[in-house]
Amino acid sequence: MYTDFIRNFCIIAHIDHGKSTIADRMLEITKTISSRNLVNQVLDDMDLERERGITIKSHAIHMDYKAENGKKYALNLIDTPGHVDFAFEVSRSLAACEGAILVVDAAQGIEAQTISNLYLAIENDLQIIPVINKIDLPSAQIENVKNQIIQVIGCTEDEILLVSAKSGKGIKEVLEAVVNKIPFPDGSPENPAQALIFDSVFDPYRGVITYIRVYEGKFKKNDLIQFFQVAKKFQVDEIGILRLKRMPAQELKAGEVGYLISGAKDVHDTKVGDTITLTKNPALKPLFKYKEIRPMVYSGIYPISSEDFEQLRESLDKLYLNDSSLTFEPETSQALGFGFRCGFLGLLHMEIVQERLEREYNVSIINTVPNVVYHVYTTSGEKIEIENPTKMPEAGNIDYIKEPYISAQILTPSDYIGNIMKLSLERRGRFINSEYLDGKRVDMHFKFPLSEVIFDFFDKLKSQTRGYASLDYEFDSYEKADLVKLDILINGEPLDALSTIVHREKAFVWGRRLCRKLKDLIPRQMFEVVIQAAIGSKIISRDVVKALRKNVTAKCYGGDITRKRKLLEKQKEGKKRMKQVGSVEIPQEAFLVVLSMEGND
Repeated sequence: MYTDFIRNFCIIAHIDHGKSTIADRMLEITKTISSRNLVNQVLDDMDLERERGITIKSHAIHMDYKAENGKKYALNLIDTPGHVDFAFEVSRSLAACEGAILVVDAAQGIEAQTISNLYLAIENDLQIIPVINKIDLPSAQIENVKNQIIQVIGCTEDEILLVSAKSGKGIKEVLEAVVNKIPFPDGSPENPAQALIFDSVFDPYRGVITYIRVYEGKFKKNDLIQFFQVAKKFQVDEIGILRLKRMPAQELKAGEVGYLISGAKDVHDTKVGDTITLTKNPALKPLFKYKEIRPMVYSGIYPISSEDFEQLRESLDKLYLNDSSLTFEPETSQALGFGFRCGFLGLLHMEIVQERLEREYNVSIINTVPNVVYHVYTTSGEKIEIENPTKMPEAGNIDYIKEPYISAQILTPSDYIGNIMKLSLERRGRFINSEYLDGKRVDMHFKFPLSEVIFDFFDKLKSQTRGYASLDYEFDSYEKADLVKLDILINGEPLDALSTIVHREKAFVWGRRLCRKLKDLIPRQMFEVVIQAAIGSKIISRDVVKALRKNVTAKCYGGDITRKRKLLEKQKEGKKRMKQVGSVEIPQEAFLVVLSMEGND
């Protein structure tokens, strides 16, 4: 049967362990791309992906490979991201595969994200092919890394392949392992048609292009199709396979991976994770239970110039077509005007979205303090979800507040256990347990409030462990916490863009640092500027930006002192009046100040 010669697989690894480079060598060996057109990280087609050395979007590509047994195979590689913020991209890519190549860096060994993605692959019953990359590095610890892999997945030493993706050594053996070890896809072209959407992109001329894996039946051009999530029907305009460019085909049958263009103009109609079927002889149920993506971090995004508001709206709409995990809705701020409240999967996701808005759509933006979603229970028994501190009810109406907690997994050399325990105490973390992977590496488990992790926890972790520790986390539960809303007042007026929700124990230190930093950032005016941090009506910190002083008595040469006093009193009255009607210009850096709150008290 034709499916005997199809292999659908993905590559899973931690950031920078070389999965994009292995993909490049595979494309080269299978002659999918000529050496003349080859560039590093072929599948990472965004500038940001190349610059940062990370994969942000999942990619798919079809390769034809003639194996050593003389038979030709169709290999469908679905490249996946490695960062914790893009775990959803990984999960939907795994669902479209039968096997996974597990790549581990010979110098760094198994890291937290490697284990996380490995467990996802095992949950999907994928055949695992373990690979150690970068074996030619002087710092490679091949035997040590082999032992780690054997301990984690329980394979034998003979099953582990050794490669150097940079030179191409061992890649042929990996392709042979894909052919011989990964099972061919199930499914029959005679059954009712079912296909999983694992990605979608937007083409301004063709509409939404969905990337699909066909599980059952077959799809042809001009077929009438429908989605399980939305009650809409479309006609197939074009169908085909994915090489470096889209290649139209007559049909896609069970087991195959490709693309489908249906003329849908709204990306909301084609949700990733949804199932497609035919209107004629439809499937009775979807392939998988559809999972809505819930943002973990919220931040306000505002245009620097109010005239760019419509441009920002259009840019976010276009960006959403490529990134369905982004959510946004309009909001207004007294300090910043009109903007959008955006939801992100994590802080890296937020950073990537901001950079794409500025680079790809030329929109200059200011972002407000990131916040997580809190559950506020009022005295009347009502539950309110708060993702913006300005929506927090009055303190007298709040019964209690719950905040999101995450389960964190930190892999580190045992030398740094003390540093990590200290950092976790500072961030209100709770130690759960630890287990040694070998004599030198330890797998530590913690529970952290998400709000303590989203700022600079990852950077702190890296600096405390000289870059050796790795972090992975997932949402755990909501727990009660003693939280308060911290307001920043400028001359008695609250600056809503800098309001934040913090733990009561940290409120005083947080408020004091924030006031001190704002004092340095706000330029001096002709009147005194008072900066205060407050919890409700209680002021917990105060700083003053002194007024610029004009020497009004300079023109007085001698004479009665009352003349000088009269001029000084007149100046004092003017400053008082100016303070009442004058507005303080807040520089952009002030809204980013909370992101760099570390420092001396």
